[in-house]
Amino acid sequence: MIDNSQTIQWFPGHMAKTRRKISEQLKLIDAVAEIVDARIPVSSRNPELNEIIGDKPHIILLNKCDMADDAATKKWIEFYKSQGIFAIPIDCKNGKGINAFKDTVKTVLTDKLQSYREKGMVGKPLRVMVVGIPNVGKSSFINRIAGGGRAKVENRPGVTRGNQWFTIDKELELLDTPGVLWPKFEDKTVGEHLGFTGAVTDRIMDTELLAMRLLELLILLYPELLKERYKMSEFPEDSYDALCLLGKKRGMMIRGGETDTERAAAMLLEEYRNCKIGKITLERVEENA
Repeated sequence: MIDNSQTIQWFPGHMAKTRRKISEQLKLIDAVAEIVDARIPVSSRNPELNEIIGDKPHIILLNKCDMADDAATKKWIEFYKSQGIFAIPIDCKNGKGINAFKDTVKTVLTDKLQSYREKGMVGKPLRVMVVGIPNVGKSSFINRIAGGGRAKVENRPGVTRGNQWFTIDKELELLDTPGVLWPKFEDKTVGEHLGFTGAVTDRIMDTELLAMRLLELLILLYPELLKERYKMSEFPEDSYDALCLLGKKRGMMIRGGETDTERAAAMLLEEYRNCKIGKITLERVEENA
């Protein structure tokens, strides 16, 4: 298996600084919108966030919902609802669900709006802090809802520095997170799942081991999708043998009749990340909630 304690750098000092900055800004905002990856809604969160924001109203945005299993996403939304948290599925690339965000904010902050009306402060904009770990789609969400080109998007953490406010319209303002929220890399499963989706660069991962682990999960959770995509009728028990068979099915052979497992691994990861295998959710409510 993958030893993420060796392959992924953890930055507790940076996280402590972010935690302090977020705490300082909570007095300026009315609610927190947290963006997670709908395919891995546990691993794509910072586990300390609930403690950091305390009793501030909390909305979860399940990004990349078009790549996730619809039935699994529905269960996650129901689970969050049972915890008193509103959750909506979105896809920042095509804009799906984005229009529901403002109405959800108003629903969550009904009491705040009523208080404004009673104080004669009608028209005062609601302020929401947007948070999320690196590469989960935070800047893409802000750009989409703000009309494009306002938040810098890069596949590396720490691009956004300082407080950045985005006026969406006269009723809503967004605050980009003042700092970087890190996932819990000490958990090897978290590192694996972030590796599957490409949130952690392949340059620091053993892609063959990563692909083998992904195959294990897909065989367990979505065997029919695998069979259909790769024309396989059965799977070897050993994940390395399964990767070899998958590569053989695609003609990825080298001298001596062996499978080019490096190519096979890269192909499997690419096809999973681009939803070519199917709509897949790797973390289920039943096992993770």
